[in-house]
Amino acid sequence: YQDASGETKVINTPTFGENMSYLFNYQMTWMYWRYFMWNFAGRQNDIQGHGNVIHGNWISGIKFIDEMRLGTQDNLPELITENRANNKYYLLPLILGIIGLVFQFTRDKQDAAIVMLLFFFTGLAIVLYLNQYPLQPRERDYAYAASFYAFAIWIGLGVYALYDLISRGKSNGIVAIGITAVTLIAVPGLMASENWDDHTRADRYTGRDFAKNYLDSCEPNAILFTNGDNDTFPLWYVQEVEEYRTDVRVINLSLLNTDWYVNQMRLKAYESDPIPLTLPEKKIRQGTNDYLPVYERKQIKGHIDVDDLIDFIKSDNQQTKIPVGTGEKIDYIPTKKLKIAVDKEKVLANGTVPADKADQIVDEIAWEIKKSYVLKNDLTILDILSSNNWERPIYFASTTGLASYIGLEDYFRAEGMAYRLVPIKKQGRGDGNPGYVNSDILYKRLMEDFHWGGMDTDDIYMDETNRRMTMSLRITFSRLADQLIAENKLDKAKLALDKAFEVMPEHNVPYDYFVMFLAENYYGIGEFERANEIVLRLVDIYEKEVIYYQSLDPKYAITVKNDLQQARGILNRLVVMTNQLYPQKEFGQELNQRLAPYFGANNQ
Repeated sequence: YQDASGETKVINTPTFGENMSYLFNYQMTWMYWRYFMWNFAGRQNDIQGHGNVIHGNWISGIKFIDEMRLGTQDNLPELITENRANNKYYLLPLILGIIGLVFQFTRDKQDAAIVMLLFFFTGLAIVLYLNQYPLQPRERDYAYAASFYAFAIWIGLGVYALYDLISRGKSNGIVAIGITAVTLIAVPGLMASENWDDHTRADRYTGRDFAKNYLDSCEPNAILFTNGDNDTFPLWYVQEVEEYRTDVRVINLSLLNTDWYVNQMRLKAYESDPIPLTLPEKKIRQGTNDYLPVYERKQIKGHIDVDDLIDFIKSDNQQTKIPVGTGEKIDYIPTKKLKIAVDKEKVLANGTVPADKADQIVDEIAWEIKKSYVLKNDLTILDILSSNNWERPIYFASTTGLASYIGLEDYFRAEGMAYRLVPIKKQGRGDGNPGYVNSDILYKRLMEDFHWGGMDTDDIYMDETNRRMTMSLRITFSRLADQLIAENKLDKAKLALDKAFEVMPEHNVPYDYFVMFLAENYYGIGEFERANEIVLRLVDIYEKEVIYYQSLDPKYAITVKNDLQQARGILNRLVVMTNQLYPQKEFGQELNQRLAPYFGANNQ
């Protein structure tokens, strides 16, 4: 077939055998039985897995059994051993449940069949029904909780089965008490002791507080584009329940692909005025303009104004349509090159641009769409940009991803957990992140305005989703420090860096790749002792990873090839940092000698 750009592509249809392999190996084994074993055998960690031997596997805690599936269990890295979700049940709940299953089927096949049907239809039957695609956005174990409850029935029956076996069918109170006590300790007691620290949410308010941080990253009466559940539902909560920053209109880009949600935007919500939209209802109705191909017209030279593009889409003139395979004509985007006019007096008057940046204001925001198509949510963003005319501040959540920015990221200003669209273009490539940093705004937000959900004061459990959010925060702190260093505000840079480690201490937020940039910031302000301390901790973490990855047999090592490369890359960067960028004769040489074995010819 031909895509929107006219390029010919071939689809290889899977064979029946390949489909069956996918069903049994991925959909059933990985996406159901793995979750089942989490609950009744043990769990490796809470990191979402996609098939390698270090993320999200089930384990038993019995070394030789785990090594048959996951390779050597010696020299395990901290991402496994120090993860609170590293839970070992030694197969005891599974064994007790199997005993109960066998016991029930031997005693009462009819009741056993009923429990088995409950187990099947709330477990594997859901797998067959959902037909899940690979690389799910999150682990899906919650979908099968009812089947785990069904198996728990057999665990209960397993206790009675042991009693019946030992007492030989005769009533014996001492045996009953003994069996109950032993199994209570061996199964639910063990599970409670292993699970408590990674299931408790005590003192953790990160969901609520991060939501407030998104809103506090915005000026009054702002429009904030978010994407996905984790970035949106907490914001709805704090606005609806706590009535916090109800002046900000939160727009979920996923839902913006539906007509009912676009129409909701036309209404006032809380203290937020209706969103300015000009596209008529018939143009955003479901099934209409869900997908608009980009078909570039050669006669269009340069960039066209977004106002003109929206008028082009609104038009009913057949000359503004292109035919599709059915003979029907549909709307399309005639060019990737767009622009938005800038009213310099207005953006200065309403504070979009501070007076001292007036000379940097562009006459127009000119950019290029990076995709060969536009979805309904992209079209609605363009409609808002056209009709807003710099009246309301427009922000994109920093976690939405490049695809959601429709190519506008060079005109973003980092203001916390959101980027504000401003008529100032980023100069040069910078640090590879969207937009530029206004140090005054960002410093105030991070140092004074933001909330930290308890991770700064308590020993709380930060699961993978929470830890993923802190990656963005660490990047933001590092970007702020970079900008302050560039402005020669070294004292403020140090305060910002100290704040980053104060609000994200290692015992709650383990050190990761992004801590390396904070260490480099410390070097940049002359705090070599503090930087060296962080570097040594990172070396300890990633050296252990490299040692473990290199100890794996080839069939297991292939699954962590990228992880090995990343760990080596981090170690190499630390060597370069301490020997070349910020050379320290003694410390740098010691580090170089320590890590040299991992970069030899045999380790490539």
